[in-house]
Amino acid sequence: MKKAIFPGSFDPLTRGHMDIIKRACKLFDELIVVILNNSKKTSMFTVEERISFLQAATQDLDNVRVADYEGLTVEFARAVGACCMVRGVRSIKDYEYEMEIAAINQHIASEIETLILFANPQDSFVSSSAIKEMVAYGQSVEGLVSEEVYAALLKKC
Repeated sequence: MKKAIFPGSFDPLTRGHMDIIKRACKLFDELIVVILNNSKKTSMFTVEERISFLQAATQDLDNVRVADYEGLTVEFARAVGACCMVRGVRSIKDYEYEMEIAAINQHIASEIETLILFANPQDSFVSSSAIKEMVAYGQSVEGLVSEEVYAALLKKC
């Protein structure tokens, strides 16, 4: 059985994240979407809130499950028996960053591959940071996040 992980902070979950999840789950028998819990980083949403958003958004995807982890992503991949880490990139800047991380991960765990999926062009500007900033300045993010996430963003901003 081919198992992959799709790691991220998902703070908040966006349309771009969901596009990568939907595409990646077609490529593997199981896809684990893993929320990376970095205690040194301040998040808008708690891990529990992000898990809830992801579970609601992926409930119709039978081979997707949601987890959280604090530590090296490649160690999580190894612990769950994943053969691959899926990453989404929007730009050359993202690609360069992911290339460096993939090289580090190969050094640590050469048995785990990195698969890069390119964002759909209409999602190339969609990032969690941009979403939070848009909402903070009173701009609509309708269609860029789920209704549940949008409502939660409005309460937090």
